[in-house]
Amino acid sequence: MMKLFYSILLIVLIAPASFAQLKSSDDFKVKGFHIDLRIQVMTPQALRNFARELASFGINTLVMEWEASYPYDKHATISNKYAYTREEVKSFIDYCSQLGMDVIPLQQCFGHVEYILRNDRYSHLKEERKDISQICPLKTEGDSLLFSDLFKDLASTHPSKFIHIGGDETYLLGHCKDCSKKAAAVGKSKLFVDYMKMITQTIVKMGKTPIMWADILLKYPEAASELPKETIFIDWNYGWKTNHFGDISNVQAKGFTFWGSPSIRSHPDNWYVTEWEKHFNNQRDFIPYSRKAGYQGMVMTSWSTSGLYGFTWDSGYELVDMLQVRNNYPLSAFRILVASFAEALKTLDPINPEAFVKRYAEERFGLKENDRQRFWQAITTDPKQVVITRPDAVSEISGLRIKNDTARKILKELMPLRNQKEFEHYRLMFDLRGFYLDFKEIEAVYNSADFNRSKAKTLVPRLEKLRSASKTLDRRFYDLNKGFLHEEEIREQNLIRNQKLEVLFQRISRIR
Repeated sequence: MMKLFYSILLIVLIAPASFAQLKSSDDFKVKGFHIDLRIQVMTPQALRNFARELASFGINTLVMEWEASYPYDKHATISNKYAYTREEVKSFIDYCSQLGMDVIPLQQCFGHVEYILRNDRYSHLKEERKDISQICPLKTEGDSLLFSDLFKDLASTHPSKFIHIGGDETYLLGHCKDCSKKAAAVGKSKLFVDYMKMITQTIVKMGKTPIMWADILLKYPEAASELPKETIFIDWNYGWKTNHFGDISNVQAKGFTFWGSPSIRSHPDNWYVTEWEKHFNNQRDFIPYSRKAGYQGMVMTSWSTSGLYGFTWDSGYELVDMLQVRNNYPLSAFRILVASFAEALKTLDPINPEAFVKRYAEERFGLKENDRQRFWQAITTDPKQVVITRPDAVSEISGLRIKNDTARKILKELMPLRNQKEFEHYRLMFDLRGFYLDFKEIEAVYNSADFNRSKAKTLVPRLEKLRSASKTLDRRFYDLNKGFLHEEEIREQNLIRNQKLEVLFQRISRIR
């Protein structure tokens, strides 16, 4: 018997703990998280707390999309009212370094530059005067001077060997007269690559390694080999099929390094829609694929907004102000998806979303077995947006409300033994969705073919009731995000969320 025991013990000791156990060659060198500060700017203390928790999960890299929250020096015009001080930025990066985390700055240099081009100082660099999302890639002297300055500024505060230069979603590529002429002559790939080559070479000359989003080059890959071989491409995939943007292996074959990037907040998520199950499944499917595809890093994105904006113009398309299209619920509510990301990085086997959520509900909230199943049922409730112009909109809203009310009832009945504040975010999110569905039902009546003045009177009490309910939601949102977001931004987010309700109420009530 002893001989048998030692034989079994030897097998246990030399065998891997699990068939899914990672070998060092299987692991991602970069385990990163992207923090989007275009809106919902976190307080300095909240940034530190979040970084500390990420480090405890095994995350070793932060990609910071500071946008206008960065305290630019020579180009201080760009910085907004929520901009950190340079001391706060340096202190945060030093703190992350102590945690063993590399902090990579992300500086958009082509598309998604509304926050730069909104300022008259840079208006001469626009691709289109009515759409300020993009730099003209042929205005190379001005572009080079601007972004050389910005990269040097970021390098002075970020010791990382990497700089992320953006480069995604350049929707206006080849739009202006001169760019159109060049695209017709040599192709959009050459137009894109010539500009990005100038940018990447600037980074390389600084002794840094350029990183860029892969979508545009995958769509137009013909001139890809002209970029510096140091360039790293990030393939962002939020739940679609691989090669969604183009043939990845074609660009990999040119000798470029790839990282992967799923998301925990992306389209169509907003205040009232969070596709929880889609984001869990995104991790389940894309992370194992990225290992097999030889990606060397994995960076989780988390978008506060879509990156598209609405504008208020004066004569001559002089910009007065701009407002983001789509506001997502703040990052404060998504710890469960961050935790599942950390779990998915640890094993070769795909993560099992339902099993993970139930285990999280047990360990984090102390929920019993049956309650864990009900929690999973609640957060995976159908999160559809409502299109009120559809003929079946009213019946669809009714069906969605029944499902959402069931989820709200479950979350209200569940009694977490610990981390109650975190749990309150789920309750608030589903209550906000209930508010949204109530409003959409009123909006559907207002937009129906048989709407008239007499019907308008019946809607006023319903809108007043919603306005009252919204004040309670505002207070709850404030209580849960105080200290995480700046108080003025909490106020602004609540105003944005209530804006459509207020506009409709005033129109129907004929408030003058």
